[in-house]
Amino acid sequence: QVQLVESGGGLAQAGGSLRLSCAASGRTFSSYIMGWFRQAPGKEREFVATISRNGIYRDYADSVKGRFTISRDNAKNTVALQMNSLKPEDTAVYYCAARLEFYNDNKLSRNQYDAWGQGTQVTVSS
Repeated sequence: QVQLVESGGGLAQAGGSLRLSCAASGRTFSSYIMGWFRQAPGKEREFVATISRNGIYRDYADSVKGRFTISRDNAKNTVALQMNSLKPEDTAVYYCAARLEFYNDNKLSRNQYDAWGQGTQVTVSS
């Protein structure tokens, strides 16, 4: 089972940028679809972005499309989330997640993840 550790959260002003990183343990990182999720106070956890095993395909929630970019480096076992044009409604705890995929390099997923990080707080002030 892969283990995930997020970093890079913090405080930003509206319109600013933050970059989140997630480091994964293990030698099979390239076998996992990776995703980012977030949970705001009093709300359910929601999907933010996902990237395929080969890093070619990406999918985003409508609320972040055009502002956030997910990327991965399979050689370094890392996945990142670049967040630009931040809004106060982006305030949440952000979680990195991994889903094992045996067959399809191009597959994406918005749910059914196998492993989760501990989360990192992102706060955007207006």
